[in-house]
Amino acid sequence: MAANARLDVDAMVQPFAADAVLRDNGKVFSGHAEIRRLFEEAVEPVKAIFTPDTLRQEDGQIVVEGPAHGEFPGSPIRFTYRFTLEDGAIKAVEITA
Repeated sequence: MAANARLDVDAMVQPFAADAVLRDNGKVFSGHAEIRRLFEEAVEPVKAIFTPDTLRQEDGQIVVEGPAHGEFPGSPIRFTYRFTLEDGAIKAVEITA
């Protein structure tokens, strides 16, 4: 979250496992290269900053909710992130609005 607040793409990718899967808006991004491309094309240009306000564990996942603000239509939009962690890294994340 701190890396996102700085729009630091390198630091945003770093906590993901090499074979991580990110599901966002019906699309699937696998591995560091695809996840990086998503951040470079959909987060950084519109300055999308996610500000979590809710955190809980649910069904073996970490669930984080909150608004994202930025230079995009409908800002702010409330998102839910469902993280699956493995060996201290993000193995999977599903993002829904």
